[in-house]
Amino acid sequence: MAQKRLLVDMDGVLADTYQQFFRLESNITGKKIQREDVIGVSEADAFPNYLSYVHKAGFFRDAPVIENAIEVMKKLNNVYDIFIVSSAMEFPNSLREKYDWLQEHFPFLHWKQIILCGSKIPVQGDILIDDHFKNLDYFKKTTLLYTQPHNMGRDKGHQRVNNWKEIESILL
Repeated sequence: MAQKRLLVDMDGVLADTYQQFFRLESNITGKKIQREDVIGVSEADAFPNYLSYVHKAGFFRDAPVIENAIEVMKKLNNVYDIFIVSSAMEFPNSLREKYDWLQEHFPFLHWKQIILCGSKIPVQGDILIDDHFKNLDYFKKTTLLYTQPHNMGRDKGHQRVNNWKEIESILL
């Protein structure tokens, strides 16, 4: 029997891009924004300099890994046919930075398991873990909504997961 195909988003699921936004906002503007300040607000609206941040060299390369992601992904990689599916065309620097970030933090994933794309709509599998409704809403099978401030207060029929330990308990 073939393994189930598990699709995993990168930004906001594996990579803690919110920590990048908070750090840059503090360093560049001096404003100390907290998670609770941006609940239910899109990233672009929460961070006035959003576009300059995501176009800044190193933004995607230097993001910290979300707690427990590496350990749980190693376990999942033994059970599922895993693909990292990440939008990388909108911000051209991100293409190389995301690949390098994955090679550093998730070296157990083969390059053939990485899909850096423009739209995720054509990519299908059995399970999708993502933090954006724009990616989950079209998906035809099981969806796991990874909690991030921008998606709090709305679930739209997706099963919410708050951390990697919850994902581990659901999928293993």
